[in-house]
Amino acid sequence: MIVPSIDLMNGRAVQLIGGKEKALDAGDPFPIAERFALAGPIAVVDLDAALGQGDNSEIIRQLCRRYPCRVGGGIRDAERAIRWLDDGADCVVLGTAATPEVLSRLPRERVVAALDAIYGEVVVDGWRSRTGAGVLDRLAELRQLAGGFLVTFVEREGRMQGFDRQLTRQLVAAAGDARLTVAGGITTPGDIAELDALRVDAQVGMALYRGKLPLSDGLIAPMRSDRPDGLWPTVVVDERGEALGLCWSDAESVRAAVETRRGVYRSRSRGLWVKGETSGARQELRRIDLDCDRDALRFTVRQLGAGFCHKDTRSCWGDTGGLSALLRRLDDRSSQAPAGSYTARLLDDSTLLRAKLVEEAGELADAEEADHVAAEAADLLYFAAVALTRAGVPLAQVEAELDRRARRQTRRPGNAKGSNPPAREGQTP
Repeated sequence: MIVPSIDLMNGRAVQLIGGKEKALDAGDPFPIAERFALAGPIAVVDLDAALGQGDNSEIIRQLCRRYPCRVGGGIRDAERAIRWLDDGADCVVLGTAATPEVLSRLPRERVVAALDAIYGEVVVDGWRSRTGAGVLDRLAELRQLAGGFLVTFVEREGRMQGFDRQLTRQLVAAAGDARLTVAGGITTPGDIAELDALRVDAQVGMALYRGKLPLSDGLIAPMRSDRPDGLWPTVVVDERGEALGLCWSDAESVRAAVETRRGVYRSRSRGLWVKGETSGARQELRRIDLDCDRDALRFTVRQLGAGFCHKDTRSCWGDTGGLSALLRRLDDRSSQAPAGSYTARLLDDSTLLRAKLVEEAGELADAEEADHVAAEAADLLYFAAVALTRAGVPLAQVEAELDRRARRQTRRPGNAKGSNPPAREGQTP
């Protein structure tokens, strides 16, 4: 798959040739990240930190909170790597610090060892110093400690001249079960498809920025179809991963979807179909994923309007329930609830809402029987949902925060804040 790259220098997205010459200043990295995130994880490289001339830490922290990021550049010890994992990085990319001593202190599945090579020889210090070590030997040394490798062909970096095919095949064999990503010279969809067939990811920068490789073309490069019409089945899900329906896609529809960031599909009867163009049930496209066999797609969208189905239901299997349905009802009522209704009172009265949250939390804490616990939890979740609606916070954002916390490496003790609550009647204080 394609891994778009954002290299940061002085707070701006840049592209260098050979690690030295600034060939392009793309400006503000956030709009770029929003577009690149359609394809999945983004490689974010702090060039200033790597070169020892400052850092872009705050920008990277903000990027990690919004998008899945592989963070690298200037990570020189295990403590710094752990801080990035705590700050929300999907994984960390270590260069010269990728030693057995450091890697052994980090979770293997979230560590990528970066090996920069000029004609197969590892280079360090921002590509300025040769080591005499062979890149294949380094892979063999570290493959039990790193879950992935990023190998950059420095002599090809930024030159859009294709990747080193012979060396890549050797790297795959040397990496063992560690996932390999290569960078440097990757330019065409054919390059990406060829790498994907080898189970290698393609980290791409210059070709994307220069427009030589459209993001959509790089994303779908590995796709194939056994259908006579060449279409790809496309499962459409909301931000929580809940299935909304099944559509069809082809290269043209995916290009249109990526360019407009809308739900655009290929109708077998009507041709190119922009969801919601006439009904108002628009979709904001958040991400496109390829399945494991590269013959089906998943579109993650924010569904607007009545719902996905032409029958005005949330999904093609009818209306959905649970917390997401509750939040949708509350969102509707936030502007339509009759004056004096309980929901309207809660939305308008922060003091009442706070009191109910505290009250229901206490009742849940005291509940013991399963049915009682479920009932009190439902009460608390209702009031929490009102609080989310009042603040305009979608449930998907809460779930993303929970996922970020699950990825933290540093665990807090979790002690209660302030004084202990009073004991229930019959309990020993």
